[in-house]
Amino acid sequence: MIRFYMHTTLPRRFYADPDFYRAELERFYVNRWICAGRADQMPNPGDYFTREVGDDNVIVTRDTSGDVRALFNVCRHRGTRLCDQAAGHFVERIQCPYHAWTYDLGGRLLAAPHMAPDFCKDDYPLKHAGCRVWEGHIFICFGSADFPALPDFGAWSMNDLRLGHRIVYDVRANWKLIVLNFNECLHCPTLHPALNRLHHYLGADNVQPTECYCGGAMGFKDGVETMSVDGKRRRPCLPGLNRSQQQQVAYYSIYPNLLLSLHPDYMMTHTLWPRAHDRTEIVCEWHFHRDAINTPGFVTDDAIAFWDETNREDWWISEQSQKGISSRAYEPGPYSTREELLWGFDEIVRRSAGQV
Repeated sequence: MIRFYMHTTLPRRFYADPDFYRAELERFYVNRWICAGRADQMPNPGDYFTREVGDDNVIVTRDTSGDVRALFNVCRHRGTRLCDQAAGHFVERIQCPYHAWTYDLGGRLLAAPHMAPDFCKDDYPLKHAGCRVWEGHIFICFGSADFPALPDFGAWSMNDLRLGHRIVYDVRANWKLIVLNFNECLHCPTLHPALNRLHHYLGADNVQPTECYCGGAMGFKDGVETMSVDGKRRRPCLPGLNRSQQQQVAYYSIYPNLLLSLHPDYMMTHTLWPRAHDRTEIVCEWHFHRDAINTPGFVTDDAIAFWDETNREDWWISEQSQKGISSRAYEPGPYSTREELLWGFDEIVRRSAGQV
């Protein structure tokens, strides 16, 4: 009898060991580019939001020239955190609340009270993280990695999409379990009755995965127009889509933390922010075309309600996975041949840990 090699899930420590988690955070969230948010969240100079990974916190802001910057949230005087708000607006300057060291929106030190006369302010700018805007998404990098090669989603004109709604979820599961759950629909008939009425769970057409992303497209069942509570589309299709793209959703995981879902009439994003080995903060946002948002009678509830229900089903099963994997009885189990995106992601995780 011929036995075929079966790929297996990751060992317990990859999900349940706090020390492994801290080292992995450095590999995946410090040394890779991560999605911080959207440029349209900061339309004006001085607008900002902050993002935190482990012990590091950065201020993402727009300077007076309109450029997006990522500045470490650490005063160059005595290391005080400059800003403790999640989002807001700086009036031309960033000032430390401790001793009033003051910086411009690009991080240049403008004032340092009580320093010696020969003190050179130019030697003490705020430290910068890498920052890049891709199709309206802001990516930041704490390390020195090159920006990855990402798919071409030009037809969706993501730069023209604007935030319609945001929900933040606190999920008691390791961030990788969220990625794995997103990358397959074999669970859809059992877990997602509403979604299963709209997609065929075996209908994914996936692209060749890379070290940076995986994904593909799923078409609709007959009569379905988009992912909504009833499958009906209440907004125009995004203007750049061809006929085929108007009849599917493109689902992509851009590692490590952006889950991108491109619909005929809107975009949904999830950004994953690990808070512990068994806890992930997930920011889910729905983005719509800027012209459609300003149309009288514009609605979003049909899409938001559908995905909020589906999200909560996914978060529940991810938490059940975390609980089971944390047990001493857990041992790696076999993947099916239809779970190749999952073991492909696992192999990236293994290689990053030097455990191939």
